[in-house]
Amino acid sequence: MNYQPNVEETIKLIKELVTIPSPSGNTEKVISHVEEFLRANDVKIARNRKGGLIATIEGANHQEHRMLTAHVDTLGAMVKEIKPNGRLKLTTIGGFRWNSVEGEYCEIETASGKTYTGTILMRQTSVHVYKNAGDAPRNDENIEVRIDERVSNEKDVRELGIEVGDFVSFDPRVQVTESGYIKSRHLDDKASVAILLKLIKHIKTQRVKLPYTTHFLISNNEEIGYGGNSNITPETVEYLAVDMGALGDGQSSDEYTVSICVKDSSGPYHYGLRKHLVSLAEKNEIEYKLDIYPFYGSDASAAIRSGHDIIHGLIGPGIESSHAFERTHTSSIENTEKLIYHYLLSDMLKY
Repeated sequence: MNYQPNVEETIKLIKELVTIPSPSGNTEKVISHVEEFLRANDVKIARNRKGGLIATIEGANHQEHRMLTAHVDTLGAMVKEIKPNGRLKLTTIGGFRWNSVEGEYCEIETASGKTYTGTILMRQTSVHVYKNAGDAPRNDENIEVRIDERVSNEKDVRELGIEVGDFVSFDPRVQVTESGYIKSRHLDDKASVAILLKLIKHIKTQRVKLPYTTHFLISNNEEIGYGGNSNITPETVEYLAVDMGALGDGQSSDEYTVSICVKDSSGPYHYGLRKHLVSLAEKNEIEYKLDIYPFYGSDASAAIRSGHDIIHGLIGPGIESSHAFERTHTSSIENTEKLIYHYLLSDMLKY
């Protein structure tokens, strides 16, 4: 059955998701947003104790299950220290470098739920004051938040309700260009979440009958390593992580195709599932690239490490400048969505 995605609808979902702050450890708002979407489409849903969301669509075969996962948690930061001058020192959440957020607008959320805006800056930002403004290390000691409030000392900041442990999220600055590019922070992995939500809606509204009962895990701790390592049913045979394809020197992935990962830092992904995905792509004229990511781990590799006896795979749209100034193209979103659709309707591997 041919499937032609409505990419505009998927992009709309991506824009909604990236604008909801959700650094790992503080994902309730975005999980609730996804929950409302699924409930509106009459999908069976459940929460796990970690705060993730599991959507289930029953298939013709209920003895063997599939699970697909994508994560809504993002990179972010947390207040490490309130400085005597009223600035905030930070600690990172997830794997990124400070230079990738230098100059970025941010939002500080207090424990009471109140939010304040600010800017992430070097302590030595002004070239009129600091001779070493360009050479100073971008590190925990020099990076700080300038709060958009009239504060000049630690007491002023604490009177706002800001404390050590408050979450800091980054402005996504999402844009969609006329040439089809979508630029935003947190495309990792909210682009993939949007793709799964769009497919779930299509399956429900068009009454598509899946061959196997299929679970969709919207995980919320992937950036810190353990989002998708639990709540995998004993009947689950195949487990597919839908995450980004990382671009750079030596990589074959690009912003226009679906990336099929053959190996990451955890080792090779299941060879049979990889060949099955390639066969589906070629049969349905879906543009794809095979790639290896040496400094990468996914929820599928986390599941394998936690001892689950599953067939695991990893695919996703190609994301330029991952964990920094991310960008992809609508054609990559389209190719990824088409491959997942055909995978969901395909026969399971014989193991």
